[in-house]
Amino acid sequence: QVHLVESGGGLVQAGGSLRLSCAASGDSISDYGMGWFRQAPGKEREFVAGIDWRRNIGTRTDSADSVEGRFTISGDDVSNMVYLQMNSLKPEDTAVYYCAANRLGRGTRWAAYDYWGQGTQVTVSS
Repeated sequence: QVHLVESGGGLVQAGGSLRLSCAASGDSISDYGMGWFRQAPGKEREFVAGIDWRRNIGTRTDSADSVEGRFTISGDDVSNMVYLQMNSLKPEDTAVYYCAANRLGRGTRWAAYDYWGQGTQVTVSS
């Protein structure tokens, strides 16, 4: 099992940056695929970015088209942390951001993830 706690959210102006952190305890993040999802009011939870580590392949990452080139996911299995660096933020990025772990690897479907953090609010003002 893994317990996840997000931090780093806040209020930022459009064009600004934030770095979200996800602290994992219990299992190592390298045993899972890790993902960031977000949910805005009245909208479905959506995939933002994912990362996993495979012995013969190395680190693999994915990101949604809407954040490609602006957001970067990374992880440190020594500190058991996952990060989401968010640059060039837009008002439409406003949402609660969740960190999640998937036993089967990174993926875009939120229903496939087994463990979730409590979320951190990101608000981007225009």
